[in-house]
Amino acid sequence: MIQSYQILIQLYQRRIVRRLALWASCLAQLIVVLDVSVVNVALPSLQTDLGLDRVAASWVAMAYTLGFAGVLLVGARLADVVGTARLLAWGVAAFTLASVAGGLATQGWVLIAARAAQGLSAAVVSPATFTLLTATHAEGPDRTRAITVWTAVSLAGGGIGTVAGGLLTDLVSWRATLLVNLPIGAMVAGAAWALHRRSGERHRPGRIDLVGAGLATGAFTGATYALSTGLPVTPSLVTGALFVLLVIQQRRTRHRLVPSRLLRNRTIVLGNIAVALTGACFQVALWYFLTYRMQTRLGYSPIEAGVAFLPLTVAMLAVNLWLTPRLLARHTPRTLVMAGVVVAVPGLLWLTVVDHGSFVLAVGVPSVLVGAGGGLLNTPLATLVTTGVRPEHGGAASGLMNTAKQFGGAVGLAAGSAVATAGTDRAAFALLAAALVAAAAVVTGLRTPCRWSNWTPSPSRRSPRP
Repeated sequence: MIQSYQILIQLYQRRIVRRLALWASCLAQLIVVLDVSVVNVALPSLQTDLGLDRVAASWVAMAYTLGFAGVLLVGARLADVVGTARLLAWGVAAFTLASVAGGLATQGWVLIAARAAQGLSAAVVSPATFTLLTATHAEGPDRTRAITVWTAVSLAGGGIGTVAGGLLTDLVSWRATLLVNLPIGAMVAGAAWALHRRSGERHRPGRIDLVGAGLATGAFTGATYALSTGLPVTPSLVTGALFVLLVIQQRRTRHRLVPSRLLRNRTIVLGNIAVALTGACFQVALWYFLTYRMQTRLGYSPIEAGVAFLPLTVAMLAVNLWLTPRLLARHTPRTLVMAGVVVAVPGLLWLTVVDHGSFVLAVGVPSVLVGAGGGLLNTPLATLVTTGVRPEHGGAASGLMNTAKQFGGAVGLAAGSAVATAGTDRAAFALLAAALVAAAAVVTGLRTPCRWSNWTPSPSRRSPRP
């Protein structure tokens, strides 16, 4: 009897740990994604308040992106060595302090430095949130449900940030868009530290390759900067040289940022290519070009444009939270990715044809189609690129996925902007549709397991664990 009670207590404690991990991971991911868009809406207000010129104001947004994209792989490796919950607590604490510094800034350079510190902290936090989920939820339906919620938060963060940024800036101040992270960050850091103490995680064998970390940071930061500024010659050449040096150095070192077993796994490699292609559409470009259309062609104010994203955001959330898990119980992840592309592409093509008229025709209907498609394909992709990954490689797998997504987003925005400059924003939406079609083509080459509800890997069917 006593043993039965002990088993029940252990099961209850594990359930509490899983829920706390899910709650902490999702809130941490929310503030990371939120700060990409919430400050963008406040840029005109803070530019006037701090007396910034247009170039300096653009660096307020770019500093976060450069810091975030440049250090993702290094942050993911830290999670594998230091411990996921511990690193999440440290990263969120640093992110919160940087947010407070930015919210209290009285000079432009202080705000830009704070935003860069936010980005660096976010590069540690984001892969740690996903790794914490995969570490506390077993493969199968339990992990799929957790990834579904995490993905929904990631998808909704951009829309929530746009609306929240407009409301906070108009009703309070642009400073509130940064200071709002203080209470959320304090709660998440405390929860992550409690998980660390509860799990008793220790430093794992291994070390950080400082040379590789420096080369990776320089290469990905340079690539993001070059793509964001129209591919100037000198930064592009320097970035290319850094990537060549990174590849050579990683082939010779014993402590690689991305373990070679991950790169030899066909599903992980092709899955991350598909993640990059879908990121080219959903990460930045879609929100940017829709905002541009609504404010320039349809004459919407910033708040009206933010509210106009609600159909897209709600469609993404509804499909991702309620429909996708049910479909994953009956179909393979590959099937759902294909279905998501089939739903989203007509919405993007609709935007290439209709760019005026009522809200319903010009924005509403295509936004719902694109949002529903995004809700269908994002969770299955995240599931594909993490299935069968060993716990000690969870951070690297998460970092690889996030890097692919961010890099794809930068490429999508740069390519879309170039096409839009040469023609119109209609051509940009057509390019985003082509990126999704390419992602579907890549996914067709994946060998995926059968539906989660009855899939239990056996020695003869289990794919090599990277």
